[in-house]
Amino acid sequence: MLNFINVGEKFSMTNSNEQHNLIKSAQKETLSEFADAKPSEVIEVYWINVKNEAGNYPKTTDKSGKWLIFMPVESIDSFWAEIKKATEEGRLGQASKVATAKSNSNTIDPRRRVVCVYTYDWTDEADVRRVREELRKLGVTHKVAYKSDEDTLKGKYNATGHKRISKYYE
Repeated sequence: MLNFINVGEKFSMTNSNEQHNLIKSAQKETLSEFADAKPSEVIEVYWINVKNEAGNYPKTTDKSGKWLIFMPVESIDSFWAEIKKATEEGRLGQASKVATAKSNSNTIDPRRRVVCVYTYDWTDEADVRRVREELRKLGVTHKVAYKSDEDTLKGKYNATGHKRISKYYE
């Protein structure tokens, strides 16, 4: 199993696209090992990942991004089960991931975990909003932020003082 800290140490030697590919590679390694795990019980890795199994979604571009849904720790396991199923069935974007119980310095509130629901291109507003509508059908009726992967790779996080980095907030 690849520890994501090791991936992070390689960032200083790579450009943003290479960084993104390293992260994707590391996440693929955890797909099978933690596929059915409950996020609240996993401390070995930072994320549990799932991909669109329907194969009916465009390939990722350099303009990919994600909806960020923050959920209370006590409801993360049941919410993740719904997101996982919807992602696998092709109702959302290309992939989703959930923060696990492993301590993470980017966490703002330890009482909540984030679920990221990815789309291939943040400039495809129709697709981004379609995925947002699917999230509403899954019960996410509160406002959520959409962040580009480019901003993530640049280290732009609320926890590090960056503000107003969302491409969408609805």
